[in-house]
Amino acid sequence: MANAVLIIDMLRGFLEEGYALYCGDKARQIIPNISRLLQHESNNGSKLFFICDNHKPDDIEFNMFPPHCIAGTVEAEIIPELALYSGEFIPKTRYSGFFRTNLEEKLQGFKPERVIVCGVCTDICVLHTIADARNRDYPIEVPINCVASFNETGHRFALDHIEKVLGAKLLY
Repeated sequence: MANAVLIIDMLRGFLEEGYALYCGDKARQIIPNISRLLQHESNNGSKLFFICDNHKPDDIEFNMFPPHCIAGTVEAEIIPELALYSGEFIPKTRYSGFFRTNLEEKLQGFKPERVIVCGVCTDICVLHTIADARNRDYPIEVPINCVASFNETGHRFALDHIEKVLGAKLLY
């Protein structure tokens, strides 16, 4: 049985300088690691799901965060380094990739052996997506060199929480 790989918010708005929620140079360092992961998993028959912020201009999330990744803008595009991989694009408007998306339906139809999660931000969208996946009883793996955040303290907290509270397996 193959795996599902959830690639969270690897978008230009988070990974290219000049955008309001740019995660920084440290986050850019995970791009080659994710590329290798996607190549390996694709070669082994895994399905790739790009779970991506895709907001309306008046989204209530902008009460907390600056406007970002508005649908139809360059900022909401998958970064060029990963855009060449074949996968399903699942737009989201909240932190979790399961909230008001068809991700659950896609995974139920596929029945993956494991769900591998990578992307940004570890302490926001990655964490909330993993929590919802665990609540659906999926076995989760997180390669720690494939997740990052603009907040290092939050990143470390999230990894600890993901492993010790949510029971996901961290891969070092």
